[in-house]
Amino acid sequence: MKTKINKTEQEWQKELSPEQFHVTRRAGTEPPFTGKYWNSKEAGTYKCVCCGQPLFSSETKFNSGTGWPSFYEPLNHEAVATHTDQTHGMTRTEARCSSCDAHLGHVFEDGPAPTGLRYCMNSASLNLAPVENNPEKK
Repeated sequence: MKTKINKTEQEWQKELSPEQFHVTRRAGTEPPFTGKYWNSKEAGTYKCVCCGQPLFSSETKFNSGTGWPSFYEPLNHEAVATHTDQTHGMTRTEARCSSCDAHLGHVFEDGPAPTGLRYCMNSASLNLAPVENNPEKK
C-alpha cells in the first residue's frame, strides 16, 4: 500500500497558492466557469496539485455544462477516495486524493456512459500533465 502524505497546514500553505489551499485543504469550491481546466480540451493526465498522484485522463473528460472539469471515471479507482459529505444541508459524495487527502470535488450519478458518474472536480485541485508531442509526427 502506498504511504500517505502527511504535512502540516503551514507546509501546505507554503507549497500551494491561496486558492489551491482553500480548495484542497479546506474543502472549498472555486466558482463555476473560472477554473483553468473547466473548458480545456488538451490531452494529458490530470494529477493532484498537492502530491502529483495521477487522477484522471483527458480521455474520460466531458463537457457537463456545470463550469467545472468533469470526468466519468478516474485513471485508477484506488487513487480517488470517496466519502459522504453532509455539509451545506445536503448529502453528496466527496472525492479526495487517496495519497494526500486533498479535496478534489464531488461525484454525482448523472454522468455519461459507461459509468453514469460525473466526477465534478475543481481546477485548483489539479495539474494537467500534457501528452508529450511525438517528434516523428511533426
